Amino acid sequence: MSQKILIDPVTRIGGHGKISINLDAAGEVERAQFHVSEYRGFEKFCEGRPMWELAGITARICGICPVSHLLASSKTVEKIMGVQIPSAGKKLRRLINSAQIVQSHALSFFHLSSPDFFLGWDYDPAKRNIFGLMANDPEIARAGIRLRQFGQKIIEFLAGRKIHSAGIVPGGMEFPLTEEARQWILDRLPEEIETTRKTIAIFKKVLDKYPEEANIFGNFPTLYMGLVGEDNVWENYEGKIRVTDSEGNIIADDLNEDNYQDFIGEAVEPGTYLKYPYYKPWGYPKGDYRVGPLARLNICSRMGTIKADRELLEYRDRAGVVATSSFYFHYARLVEILASLERIEQLLDDSEILSTRIRATAGINNLEGVGVSEAPRGILFHHYKVDENGAIAKVNLIIATGQNNLSMNKTVTQVAKHYIRGNDIPEEIINRIEASIRAFDPCLGCTTHATGQMPLHIQLLSSEGEIVNEIWRD
Repeated sequence: MSQKILIDPVTRIGGHGKISINLDAAGEVERAQFHVSEYRGFEKFCEGRPMWELAGITARICGICPVSHLLASSKTVEKIMGVQIPSAGKKLRRLINSAQIVQSHALSFFHLSSPDFFLGWDYDPAKRNIFGLMANDPEIARAGIRLRQFGQKIIEFLAGRKIHSAGIVPGGMEFPLTEEARQWILDRLPEEIETTRKTIAIFKKVLDKYPEEANIFGNFPTLYMGLVGEDNVWENYEGKIRVTDSEGNIIADDLNEDNYQDFIGEAVEPGTYLKYPYYKPWGYPKGDYRVGPLARLNICSRMGTIKADRELLEYRDRAGVVATSSFYFHYARLVEILASLERIEQLLDDSEILSTRIRATAGINNLEGVGVSEAPRGILFHHYKVDENGAIAKVNLIIATGQNNLSMNKTVTQVAKHYIRGNDIPEEIINRIEASIRAFDPCLGCTTHATGQMPLHIQLLSSEGEIVNEIWRD
């Protein structure tokens, strides 16, 4: 048996994945596992740093959604400071988080996943990417690029830079919104709303075209966790933590992030550095839960905006009152983009959004804090312990990709069982296995999905553990 030694890029979860597929004695797929081979060491090397630096440091975890870590980290330090940020500062944070959802979801849908939908699962793999989409349908490719640009520009207006910005700080925000920036955003909003509505209409046709994929890409019962606001409205910045099941029943409500260790456990499995968070009262692995857009739309009653509420009704008509298929992550992202654009418009109509009273200050009043926010990929927890001088003694981060890990593995197994027959794995099957992972928009794929395919190592194993087929995709 040959051996291969790999040294992958040293990143948090990186851009490389490995899938092993086990066959039973009859040659049928028994189990598949999704492996993450990169080590995430942020918790450890944050120790000893001043707590004021943590927002900037943890933002480097992800170049796609640094805003999410800036918000969660700042909220954690604010718990240690014991302060409430000014009302205008909170509204600016809501504005920037809405922009973050727009740009991240646009990247996931248009750049990373849409080549499968709009070009076809079996399309030439050399052209099944964003560049192929540009050549085949330049109008929709351009619309997706401009939509992401719009979200990124708002982040730049509010935080100084599009990536790893310094504008979100413990206590509030560093920079106020100018009237010129406000007007620029308002002028561009109609175009982006129209782009999103057109894309939703197109994706409904995708659902009609690919019913098989929509039905078997991670379609199973789990729990769902996320934030909900007042009157059970869709929420992405603050609110109460809710857990529901696949029948729509509320399993737990109004959970306190300070006590997250009472309801979230973290299991470890061999073959991967990515932990397996689970809903603790149900145990492991029964307590499998999903987070992110699919979960947020499952746990809320309404979006809270006119256009998105209309779309939510049709979404539930197609997906079910509770969407159990991970394929609907894509649809949910589009509904969330629309809701975020409407929220942006509402916030800009508030005169307080231009206020300069946007930051509170304080010292160290507590030695521990837990902050929570909704990242595009799902609910995000930061937990810090500090000494009397504010130096970090311990950090724990529970990130959305990890919380979806159990479901990602179950999804890969479901897709493999459905498509694999014998030892041969055609390219179109490889792509469907890859796409089933991409539906979750995991952090590990951010750097390599940009050109349409992510590096994969797939092993097909016999019941005796022998490798009967092995495919490497660089």
